[in-house]
Amino acid sequence: VSPTFTLVQEYEGRIPMYHMDLYRITSEEDFQMIGGEDMLYSDGVCLIEWSEIINDMLPKGTLFIDIKVNDDQSRTVFLKGGWTDLEDC
Repeated sequence: VSPTFTLVQEYEGRIPMYHMDLYRITSEEDFQMIGGEDMLYSDGVCLIEWSEIINDMLPKGTLFIDIKVNDDQSRTVFLKGGWTDLEDC
């Protein structure tokens, strides 16, 4: 479920997960005001929708996932970046 109305949905577990929907964020300053930078550099995992506004703040090794809806309604998933850091997982 997208956290559009709450901006951030936090899920607790062995590894904390932060699901962010930045559609309504208009600047890096707005992102910092909601504690986003702290979450980015925490020991958790961040899943971010509409991350373009904070591209300069994203950690080295960020994995980008782009999902394209095809004409037949199937999905194609594109992965970019992050591979060298993932080898350590």
